[in-house]
Amino acid sequence: MREPKPSTEGLAERRAALRILDRVLRTGQPMDNAAQGIAPADLPLALAIAGETLRRVPQLDALIDGATRLPLADDAKARMVLRLALAQKLALNVPDHAIVATALPLVEGGPRRLVHGVLGTLLRRGVGARDDTPLPPAVEERWGEAWGTGMVAAARRSILRRPPLDLSFKDEDAATSFAAASGGTSLAPRHVRLSSATPVTELPGFAAGDWWVQDLASSLPARLVPTGAQTVLDACAAPGGKTLQLAAAGHRVTALDRSGSRLARLRENFGRTGLAAEIVAADLLDWEAPEPFDAVLLDAPCSATGTFRRHPEVLHRVRPSYIEEAAALQRRLLDRSAGLVRPGGTLVYAVCSLEPQEGEAVIAAFLADRPDYRLTPSPVALPVPVDEGGRIRVLPGLLEDEGGIDGFFTARLVRAAA
Repeated sequence: MREPKPSTEGLAERRAALRILDRVLRTGQPMDNAAQGIAPADLPLALAIAGETLRRVPQLDALIDGATRLPLADDAKARMVLRLALAQKLALNVPDHAIVATALPLVEGGPRRLVHGVLGTLLRRGVGARDDTPLPPAVEERWGEAWGTGMVAAARRSILRRPPLDLSFKDEDAATSFAAASGGTSLAPRHVRLSSATPVTELPGFAAGDWWVQDLASSLPARLVPTGAQTVLDACAAPGGKTLQLAAAGHRVTALDRSGSRLARLRENFGRTGLAAEIVAADLLDWEAPEPFDAVLLDAPCSATGTFRRHPEVLHRVRPSYIEEAAALQRRLLDRSAGLVRPGGTLVYAVCSLEPQEGEAVIAAFLADRPDYRLTPSPVALPVPVDEGGRIRVLPGLLEDEGGIDGFFTARLVRAAA
């Protein structure tokens, strides 16, 4: 393949994508942080290219290594450029000539001939899309030990599939009408799932505040709060999907979070939906409640590995040490939350994590120290399996035919009456 004339069309977006990839893979930044400073006009395509690359890093590296005689360092710019270029072929249907013409300028004084030769070799061989892709080896090993090879196979499939759009509604009648009019599917009360790519703000009912975007898994914890609980604390509330659920269900809600910027988004959603809650900017570990609550919902900060379909960078930046630190914080937050529940009240614990250290292990340690709490089953029917003790473990592969669901762990506990 002759070296094509370098192209400047789309080059700014690809430079931005390369910058995002470098920040995620080399320095471990979340995608939102890695995208800071990118020009708004360049951001949509840059995020699309970077995201599709992050979904396929092991597959892309295997292709690259199979077409080079000398190994490339993992963080070498040539490898980064080749990953980015090949992802466009596999996922975005970019023509071969455009892939090569926009890749070569990214090397900027580096091994252009090497990049051109590897791309030419692979494009001539034919690089085809797949129905699944390997995950980072450390992730596959960790999840395989925890959940088995079937879960890993399901995760390999789900990371390449666009997640559907889940909406939570203020009331069931509105959800039913919306589903009928839009061709959506309801998998739970006050829920509608859409497969179309219509921009959220253009969907009926957005301006009126009839609904908000919320993955089905994320809606499960609030469903475990008893309907009779009058006062409810959403202990780590932002960005507010669960708070909105609780308010729509008629509870008197206190929404607590230490992040003022994240609480701003919660306020925006409350303004749009017309729902209400008391919003408190404070750290749960230091905050003193005026009185105990009938129920406390703790959706604790976590590794967020259950969101890998939407945020594939978590598979590359979350290390075992991070999981251990998160689990230690979760245990402290859970202990603090338990003291805010009145006798006979309910405590719901949740994490959007696929790591048993952040879910099952945290609850087991908590129950060993707190004999005044016990696991209890869900008070309502749920679209996912619930074990005998009332714990919910959502894994890849669940509801796969319906579009899948984020990974999640939830447990419902009740405090002994005085």
